[in-house]
Amino acid sequence: MIPFVDPKLHYKRLRKQILNKIDDTLGRGDLILRSQLAQFEKHIAKLVGTKYAIGVNSGYDALHMAVQAAGLGPNDEVITVAHTFVASISAIANHGATPILIDVGQDYNMNMDLLEATITPKTKAIMPVHLNGRICDMDRLMDIAKKHNLVVIEDAAQALGAKFKNKMAGSFGLAGCFSFYPFKMLGACGDAGIVTTNDPEVARKITLLRYNGEDRVARKFVYHGYTALLDNVQAAILDLKLKYFTKWISRRREIAKIYQKGLANVGDLQLPHWPDKRYFDVYQNYVIRTKRRDVLVKYLGKNGVEIIISWPEPIYQHQVLQPNNYRLSETEAICREVVSLPMNTEISQNQVRNIIKYIREFFSKSRGTE
Repeated sequence: MIPFVDPKLHYKRLRKQILNKIDDTLGRGDLILRSQLAQFEKHIAKLVGTKYAIGVNSGYDALHMAVQAAGLGPNDEVITVAHTFVASISAIANHGATPILIDVGQDYNMNMDLLEATITPKTKAIMPVHLNGRICDMDRLMDIAKKHNLVVIEDAAQALGAKFKNKMAGSFGLAGCFSFYPFKMLGACGDAGIVTTNDPEVARKITLLRYNGEDRVARKFVYHGYTALLDNVQAAILDLKLKYFTKWISRRREIAKIYQKGLANVGDLQLPHWPDKRYFDVYQNYVIRTKRRDVLVKYLGKNGVEIIISWPEPIYQHQVLQPNNYRLSETEAICREVVSLPMNTEISQNQVRNIIKYIREFFSKSRGTE
């Protein structure tokens, strides 16, 4: 069996260091709002290139509080994409604002050719989703946002370390929102998230919102907030893993090159490689596309390869967004045709080559259905 991810092996490799971090943190009695969190926030801000980073309980909490800190609410429209996890859209809707969904391009990110025509007098913000470890075209997006005086909140949950023109995801807009869900490139032992920003008022508001709206210096409750802290044990573990993060990105990019070399010109496969030097992709996911997706998935399963179809149908076809009039052709085609191959730092060269072998075998068969 070739697993999609291997959390047991990941833990085994770091077990001693993780347990030492947990023991040290708990031995000091550092449970919440202590030095481990402050250090991790400092290191993430430095990595992303922002003045502030505020640790929270999840990627959704990061989005939710960023939307609130931006002052978005009822009667406001926020443009985002349909090809995303529901959290992007829920963070908008749960504040009473209206998510306006547009289609994506060939790289699975927001189609900038459609963006400006979607803006109305009610539009107040854009939420680009940097999917699969690749950033949107932020030159065009930020130009449009500036022209129409719109807030930009980056959903960078899958793009920590990704760059556009050597600038990091999460450093372009008013706020960047990251997830440290266990299977992200930088994953917690549970769940966690963080918001990055250069705006001191946004940083202050999210810092208060994450802990019941309390100004802990003045001992006053300023907002109706949440219990959404990133705790010190998780922060300590994440800070430990952050030391390996650059190495892990390099490994993912190496695996992507092996896939690319082995799967180039195979059948009707579309691979996630685009010849544009402005982008530095980190391959949170390695997504391939084929009209034979469903039978390919069965074939890989029979050969012991675990894969994931993250979005089997567009989010607007789920009950949560019904009824609506959305018919986004590229999003719907993607849902029929894409599959994510194993992409993680634990996978071996031989496992990657075996996956390539099975895919090539599949397409070499006359009907591709065996």
